[in-house]
Amino acid sequence: MENIKKPIDLKRLSLNELEALSYEIRQFLISSVSATGGHLASNLGVVELTIALHYCFKAPKDKIIWDVGHQSYVHKILTGRMDKFNTLRQFGGLSGFPKTNESKYDVFDVGHSSTSISLALGFAKARDLANEDDKVIAVIGDGSITSGIAFEALNNAGRSNTDMTVVLNDNDMAISRNVGGITKHLNDIRSAPSYIKVKKNINGLLNKVPVFGSKIGKGVEFVKDSFKYMLVPGVLFDELGFTYIGPIDGHNISELVKVTKQIKNLKGPVLLHVVTKKGKGYDFAEKNPEQFHGVPAFNADTGLVSTAKPWATYTDIFSRVLVDEAKKDKKILAITAAMPTGTGLGLFAEEFPDRFFDVGIAEAHSVTFAAALAKKGFTPVVAIYSTFLQRAYDSILHDVCLQNLHVVFAVDRAGIVGEDGETHQGVYDIAFLSTIPNMVILAPKNKFELEKMLKFAFNFDGPIAIRYPRGKASGVLEGHNADIEYAAPEIIFDGEGFAIISVGDMMGPCYEVYKKFTGAGHKPALVNARFIKPVGQGLVRYLNKFKKIFVVENHSSNGFFNNLLAEARNKEIISFAFPQKFIEHGSQSALFKKYGLDTESIYNSINNNIKRVD
Repeated sequence: MENIKKPIDLKRLSLNELEALSYEIRQFLISSVSATGGHLASNLGVVELTIALHYCFKAPKDKIIWDVGHQSYVHKILTGRMDKFNTLRQFGGLSGFPKTNESKYDVFDVGHSSTSISLALGFAKARDLANEDDKVIAVIGDGSITSGIAFEALNNAGRSNTDMTVVLNDNDMAISRNVGGITKHLNDIRSAPSYIKVKKNINGLLNKVPVFGSKIGKGVEFVKDSFKYMLVPGVLFDELGFTYIGPIDGHNISELVKVTKQIKNLKGPVLLHVVTKKGKGYDFAEKNPEQFHGVPAFNADTGLVSTAKPWATYTDIFSRVLVDEAKKDKKILAITAAMPTGTGLGLFAEEFPDRFFDVGIAEAHSVTFAAALAKKGFTPVVAIYSTFLQRAYDSILHDVCLQNLHVVFAVDRAGIVGEDGETHQGVYDIAFLSTIPNMVILAPKNKFELEKMLKFAFNFDGPIAIRYPRGKASGVLEGHNADIEYAAPEIIFDGEGFAIISVGDMMGPCYEVYKKFTGAGHKPALVNARFIKPVGQGLVRYLNKFKKIFVVENHSSNGFFNNLLAEARNKEIISFAFPQKFIEHGSQSALFKKYGLDTESIYNSINNNIKRVD
């Protein structure tokens, strides 16, 4: 490993040395990620594949595009960033995803799934228009390829006759187990004889049949097609216009190099089907790839997480309440887009398998699917991370809110998520949800309020979203736990002079700020917004008595609650939120501090403001 500073260094190695390198990289990944946390199982599964691609192609001239990008760690090691892995996903350190500003070998910033084929086709078309000769390779997983955007791209690329290669990394996993017809199709291919051998034998045999006249010719073509459909499961990709090759063993470096060299100069779109094992080479990850998909720091010898978390997360609270309420109400259904564990729906799936739906990586479909269920009188709960819900905007607007259907959106990981960086920060959901008529948005201050808000949402009549953050569910102000009233705020402490309004999970630092001010002789009001939309007139009337109002929220300062409140009140409000920029990776605490949303920063800013002479 220490001799590989850039991909060209690989070309000096023999196949046996490439196998030795694969072993070294795996040991390095286990050691490094166990210290920093990160995406382990997916990277262990693509070690040989990544080496083979860089060995056979000429990056950065040739473009290797990683779908999602969390499996790009090996790519980063081979492109000169091994010495930075101790800073992985830390503030100011190495990103866990490809970043164009980090390396010339990272050709596009990615973070969401299923975009690589679209990107590859775009790069290939641009190459042709510029009369250049670089190769373009998209690496996409069997989970990502089930998404609608991936099929749109396959359809477009297949009929384009453009030179490009799609590498289908088939490990039978997304984050959770894959579902759906495409997964069944890939399972059929894995269990079938070699595609190339079968196709060659069929064509070789039938081409010997003498043809006398057009009718017999057409008959032979029909027979050939019939044999192909019976014996060649990969025909789906053939029919889309791709030259399909595979499946091949994704952990056999010799076979990978041989086949990759053979296909690199093929004309038109090519799909290379590679079968790998997620977590390969690390027993704990092989046995539990879902747990080791994204993992905090852990003990490499035991596979146990280094810092046990006995406390409940907001996702845990959501999971428990959903199951409890579903036992009382058979109309409650649950929907996930390929993340039953991450969104807390695993328990629901066990309790109510007939009322649980995993639709695969298809966020827009999940919402429109839910709309039809709601139209028939059910109460579908769509649990999706904030960053992924962005992909379903049109379905939310057109299929749910236009008809005012009762769909409950459990918006998990709302606000800053931390180490995954720009593509995953959930700081835009208020902006895009609040623009839609009929949509109601709530945010709980603590775990007790989340429970009440969920019960309120299940009995609501219309589209409603509850946004809650990643991490430990706060117990702040447990004694203040009044029932939820539509569009009504919660006045935690009345006051005079100025008011501090907390939106959702920012109540923790806001309460600390409030105590600092009361300790300094001030008497501010502390308000829990509860409802982000609509802004209740009761809140507007209450705030009229204050000269200064400070709003604190875990969201971008573009289209946030402060805008809605200011519009309703028609007076200046001083806000604390994340700036209108993409927020980099780093721990939540580091990012809160940098952007002035920690307790000390909020207190100092408010204190300086109230000291000014009006």
